[in-house]
Amino acid sequence: MEILRVDNLEFSYPNKFKKALDKINFSVEEGDFVLICGESGCGKSTLLRHLKPELSPYGKKSGDIYYYNKNINEYLQIETASQIGYVLQNLDAQLVTDKVWHELAFGLENLGLDTQTIRIRVAEMASFFGIQKWFRKDVSELSGGQKQLLNLASIMVMQPKILILDEPTSQLDPIASKDFIDTLVRINKELSTTIIITEHNLEEIFSIADKVIVIEDGKIIANNNPRNIVEVLSNKSHNMFKALPTPNKIYYSLKEDINNNLTCPLTVKEGKKWITDNFEDIKINKIEKEESFENTNNDIVIEVKDLYFKYQRNAEPILRNISFKVYKGEIYTILGGNGTGKTTTLGIISKQLKLQRGKVIINNKDLKKYNNKSLYKENLAMLPQNPQSLFVHETLRSDLEEVLILRNIDKEKIKEDIDKVSKLLNIVDLLENHPYDLSGGELQRAGLAKIMLLNPSIILLDEPTKGLDAHHKEDIANVLIKLKERGLTLVIVSHDIEFSARYSDRCAMFFDGTVVSESSPRKFFNGNSFYTTVANRISRGIFEDAILYEDIVDLCKLNLIK
Repeated sequence: MEILRVDNLEFSYPNKFKKALDKINFSVEEGDFVLICGESGCGKSTLLRHLKPELSPYGKKSGDIYYYNKNINEYLQIETASQIGYVLQNLDAQLVTDKVWHELAFGLENLGLDTQTIRIRVAEMASFFGIQKWFRKDVSELSGGQKQLLNLASIMVMQPKILILDEPTSQLDPIASKDFIDTLVRINKELSTTIIITEHNLEEIFSIADKVIVIEDGKIIANNNPRNIVEVLSNKSHNMFKALPTPNKIYYSLKEDINNNLTCPLTVKEGKKWITDNFEDIKINKIEKEESFENTNNDIVIEVKDLYFKYQRNAEPILRNISFKVYKGEIYTILGGNGTGKTTTLGIISKQLKLQRGKVIINNKDLKKYNNKSLYKENLAMLPQNPQSLFVHETLRSDLEEVLILRNIDKEKIKEDIDKVSKLLNIVDLLENHPYDLSGGELQRAGLAKIMLLNPSIILLDEPTKGLDAHHKEDIANVLIKLKERGLTLVIVSHDIEFSARYSDRCAMFFDGTVVSESSPRKFFNGNSFYTTVANRISRGIFEDAILYEDIVDLCKLNLIK
């Protein structure tokens, strides 16, 4: 039975000639798991907000949306509020109370349900989601994964017919992300709840979907099951092909060489089987590759020694004994689960948090001897996890101009520098936009532009690929590599394993307030069971040290040569 239908939906934001949505048509059956994907700024989030009347954006709109064959705007707000659930990308934006159990009960109280019904539903959802152990905790004490699970549970307690999720795993570590997606699958299968989700990281979720919708410039360019979508994007050589799961990219990179009729693999299990079916006699199982970074000058730009930190006097410490060194001209990536102290460490290095115990040395000078002006003036800059906090003006251009005005740059040079950085980060068309109107990916690029205009020698980046599609991640990576080539040092906190494996010089793992592992990407990711790349999981037991899909493709081609 059809639960949702979108007929010829068009939408444009105020004072914008270009349509954010253009002739959108699709339908969803009850119990479907629908994945909507596309490049950053293509209109995915705008479309989702139209499916939830309370969140529908302001602007010029035409076309209709039907929920159970009735125009969605004809329903009472209390009906759509309870029957159409919506989980936001920002973990904290949806949390409105102080305690976990208050959060679970909040929606039901607003629906006017009696106390006994609320108690029963809250108990049931807490049990379903495994929330009992932290049921009475303060929301502020939760990890990122727990917060997003609570957001989901507080929606599901209202028993929605449709669950809409806008990049819900973008701020989660890989293991928490996998757990969250597994929970969605369980909800979809056991409760037959219809799920509509947007995601940039397609590795885990692509094969799960019943239907995949690809959007480009506000238009639907493909709408089919996952295997057919892979073929469509491959035949078009579309940018979104870069975002497809690793097994798909391996298959299409070798399809002409293998020339068989085997089905394109979608999962790690299918990818491993496809390789073993096609390559029975593996003679070359390892490619010797040099590490990209060699520290020859021992020029240490950041040294952290025995860092200790906790947010409250009686709380458990976030950092217990953090020590590491970062060398000039390297990309040093910090990984680890939510709540392991990655962002806290960046906060201390940038003096946004007060150093409690330990020592931080930047460019051979103790952090305590820096004032804010000397620390930031053409020295150190930080891109926060939420770049929106960097912007205070009505247009992006005004915000970028402010940086250069404060540096006493003359007017002609201001325009030249803004044009240069805007072209580099592909934000030329966004300069007259209000920063708060930008998509998550656009905001990331705009934030990096503002940081680069400070002309720092060290850049700290907290989740720089959050909200970015594969194509724009590649653009950001090219920028970071250019900065590195100019001698800049980059310290990145990231949950993006694939990005980290491809572009880092060294990776460090934070766990329980300490650094438990530090090495080059190839050594760092090889051998891990879960905290590793998809290519490494596929090739384990077949090839050694393969961490990128290109590694597998190269080894397969070498084994084809007779």
